[in-house]
Amino acid sequence: MDRNQFIGLILMFALLAVYFTWFAPEPPVTEDLTTQEEPVSEVIPQTSSTDTVSTTNLSMPDSVQSSLDVQTYGAFAFAANGEVSVKTIENKELLISFSNKGGQIQEVVLKNHKNYLGNKLVLVDGSKSKIDLIVDHNGRKINLSELLFTSTVKTFGDTTQISYILGDGNFSITQKYLIPPSGFEVAYSIESKGLNNILNPTDVSFNWNHAINRAESNLDDGRINSNVRYYLAEGESDELSERSTEFEDETLGTQIKWVSFKQKFFTAAIIANTGFKSGYVNQTVDFSDTTSVKNMSMQMLIPYSEFATGFGARYYFGSNKYDILKGVAPDFEENLDMGWGPLPLVNKYLIIPIFHFLERFFSNYGIIILIVVIVIRLILAPLTWKSHMSMAKMRAMKPELDEIKAKHDGDMQKAQQAQMKLYQQVGINPVSGCIPMLLQMPILFSLFFFFPNAVELRQQSFLWAHDLSTYDSIIRLPFEIPFYGDHVSLFTLLMTLSTILYTWSNSQITTVQGPMKTLQYMMPIMFLFVLNSYASGLTFYYFVSNMTTFGQTVLFRKIIDEDKIHQLLQENKKKNVNKKKSKFQTRLEDAMKASQEAQKKNKKKK
Repeated sequence: MDRNQFIGLILMFALLAVYFTWFAPEPPVTEDLTTQEEPVSEVIPQTSSTDTVSTTNLSMPDSVQSSLDVQTYGAFAFAANGEVSVKTIENKELLISFSNKGGQIQEVVLKNHKNYLGNKLVLVDGSKSKIDLIVDHNGRKINLSELLFTSTVKTFGDTTQISYILGDGNFSITQKYLIPPSGFEVAYSIESKGLNNILNPTDVSFNWNHAINRAESNLDDGRINSNVRYYLAEGESDELSERSTEFEDETLGTQIKWVSFKQKFFTAAIIANTGFKSGYVNQTVDFSDTTSVKNMSMQMLIPYSEFATGFGARYYFGSNKYDILKGVAPDFEENLDMGWGPLPLVNKYLIIPIFHFLERFFSNYGIIILIVVIVIRLILAPLTWKSHMSMAKMRAMKPELDEIKAKHDGDMQKAQQAQMKLYQQVGINPVSGCIPMLLQMPILFSLFFFFPNAVELRQQSFLWAHDLSTYDSIIRLPFEIPFYGDHVSLFTLLMTLSTILYTWSNSQITTVQGPMKTLQYMMPIMFLFVLNSYASGLTFYYFVSNMTTFGQTVLFRKIIDEDKIHQLLQENKKKNVNKKKSKFQTRLEDAMKASQEAQKKNKKKK
């Protein structure tokens, strides 16, 4: 590893250090979002032509019945009392329970996923999630979600429609849900008739209070990877702080296209066809509740004109898989964290396509990661070759560089100028070895975001790692080591050892001397602490990549003839002995002179 490579690694670690420092979770503040609990019932199957539909009737608890004051609900009093029933409809991916109380979704289960305990994955939990529709009835705020609707179920081919109707013959409010035979989207609409004499023409509040069920074993990691995201109709997407565990909120004064409750691997969201008029969102963490990740809330306004004539939207209940998210709504793929700056582009158009292509032929994700390493190394081979050639040229010129240092011992400015002159004569660009490494950085950092957030790796085992989306642990420590954790990740250890091996191998032929030669071993040790709690898929990739790079380096050394390179450089030196300085070299020398003069002035002041 020469000086240029070492500088590149230092820059990489500096960026990582800034990332972990800047985005580190702040001290927690416990604050609850109030949710209302629905009655729990046993589901009794009913028949349906395509999808499974089941119904259960419950008697309203006395405490609830006593709170339903007929005078309070006015024209809606007829729907204040009665029995609560739950209907369950499923398709290939979802199991959705609807309640006639409010005509709302009560529970959503993702059929093809399990939580960290191996139980069903409940994305929307009726005991922690509630949707309210609030209208203005003669100056009174009426929560339609506290009233009892009547339901009907119809089928249109492979699609199931469940409708919830609230009406007395003079007016009606109908909520319709369309559940396709497969997929993660549920169409939702509100149709109304005869409301002019019942409701004041004020905007209707759509409120959704939602606590995210814990789905992963690492609760802390889940909390700093969950947040509320939203997309404004004017084309701008934004979010509440993902890594914050304090109370966060935002008032949205313009039209909102969609709002999502995003967690690390899954998302529950609503997408309005024409947009909500305005809204408010918030999130917080209740640290006393270890069964929930974060509590989130949205309060959206539906224009009265749309509520009265027809409001349309879609729910999304599914995984954060790029190929699915990108087809849901504009910028909806932002619910998958793919990095910042140019990194999402690398993930979208390079890493993910390669990954999904390999999924067609291999079911073992450890093997897929292994092949991804090989493909990426082949793509980067021209850059790696150029970097090795630059290193070989620097090694070939080491005797001349040592002579320059000895000749100008103590005068750094003259030594650097002589070195630049030598580089010009032999045709060496001193930064050419660093540029290929810098060009590889986007891929390195893209993978840093891809592997920890890839739902494809979730609960996929490989060797001793039971889940490639989280850390592998071979030893659970009875105590916690600061900045390291309370476990030992074997893939991280192997990655560290392989990095040290590669560094040692390069140091045997590098021109780096003195403290720099020792400091280059600090990087692997630092990464041992940084990556110990990261996804084992990531550390396994880095380990295999290190070993592949080591083999690639050995191969290049056998191919490159350094004696021939030295001979070529000497011929260039003779040809270019009277060559004028390039503009780049002139600017570089001017910069070095300015730096030297500044250092001399500082010494005089002292």
